[in-house]
Amino acid sequence: MVLAACGSSPHGLFMRTPPDLSAYIGKLIGFRRDLHAHPELKFEETRTGDQVAAWLQALELPLHRGLAGTGLVATVRGQGPDADDPARAIGLRADMDALPVQEVNTFEHASAHPGRMHACGHDGHTAMLLGAATLLAKRRDFNGTVHLIFQPGEEGGAGARRMMEEGLFERFPMRAVFALHNWPSLPAGEMGVRVGPIMASANRFEIRVRGKGGHAAQPHTTIDPIPVACAIVGHLQTLVSRSVDPLDSAVLTIGKIESGTVENIIPDEAVIYGTCRTLGQPTQDLLIEGLQRIATLVAQAHRASAEVIIKPGYPTTVNHPHEARFMAQVMAETVGASNAHAEVAPAMTSEDFGFMLEQVPGAYGFIGNGPAGRPGVNLHNPGYDFNDDILGLGAGFWDRLVRRWFEDDHPLSMEKHA
Repeated sequence: MVLAACGSSPHGLFMRTPPDLSAYIGKLIGFRRDLHAHPELKFEETRTGDQVAAWLQALELPLHRGLAGTGLVATVRGQGPDADDPARAIGLRADMDALPVQEVNTFEHASAHPGRMHACGHDGHTAMLLGAATLLAKRRDFNGTVHLIFQPGEEGGAGARRMMEEGLFERFPMRAVFALHNWPSLPAGEMGVRVGPIMASANRFEIRVRGKGGHAAQPHTTIDPIPVACAIVGHLQTLVSRSVDPLDSAVLTIGKIESGTVENIIPDEAVIYGTCRTLGQPTQDLLIEGLQRIATLVAQAHRASAEVIIKPGYPTTVNHPHEARFMAQVMAETVGASNAHAEVAPAMTSEDFGFMLEQVPGAYGFIGNGPAGRPGVNLHNPGYDFNDDILGLGAGFWDRLVRRWFEDDHPLSMEKHA
């Protein structure tokens, strides 16, 4: 019985996991923990890719390797009469890379590599999709094709965009694409999605403040860039609070300031680093204009100069209406209506799956990762670990989503293929 294999839950969610996955739960947990112990950073996922490939090859699935360097795409074709029709193909995506974070956990499967860890649960995303591959490959009674996308470089590398640039959607045409992210603020047994923006766009920026260096004992002969940089940071704190509509969402964060070499020398330059995140392009444009204006004019007021360098990042992850509603319906069928949130709050984190949704209709959702009744350890935290109790739920959800998508009597499916 899957409930016993996966662990208990107040929602009874694991009773809804397809029973034929029960024999693989232990193997999936072992696989996930092996990935956690051997994390690899963006575009370095060679061992991870080999492990994923070995699992897929054991299922005798057609496999393509090399997109974005370490990416993989496996294909599961159903046995229906229209299974080979590209108009009926869909994609499921999981990310594989880890983060440059020093893990503080001491359990047996903690990272064996100093300075890097799976602090965002991509090890769990990969394992869930492999569980789905197992279910779909073992029972192909669906009328369509599923492309399983194992993506590298999500953490700052825009691996999704790189896979697309190297022909992902041309080589593997698909009508829709879906992805899940574990969400510690949701208890295990709950899921969520929404129509429209679900994750924010993120642009990084540098502000290079240039003054005139000199001796610390003679500040009057210099133009000290450090207080100028501090003044710019202070004024930037009003950009969101006094320029953005309170009903809109925006976050501007200064994460790093660099300047100087020793205590008794006033430097020539100070550099400010930060990010700005929004749920819509007009607000992003407003923040960028504000960055330019405040940095330039505050620097001028202090006889210094400022150069603002915008580093375009990820776009807003915007769910398409039909696909998001479909995903919400499958979530309700999987965990029960009371545990499925069709209007989950958007997050100000960013995700390169947004690139895929700019080209192909689809949806991105959350799967609860927290202990029952309370939030879990936050993502990107050195004490984070993926909750193995949800591996069966996630794999079963993907299996159900595929089969429901290809049911021609399903209203959304009929609308799609009309």
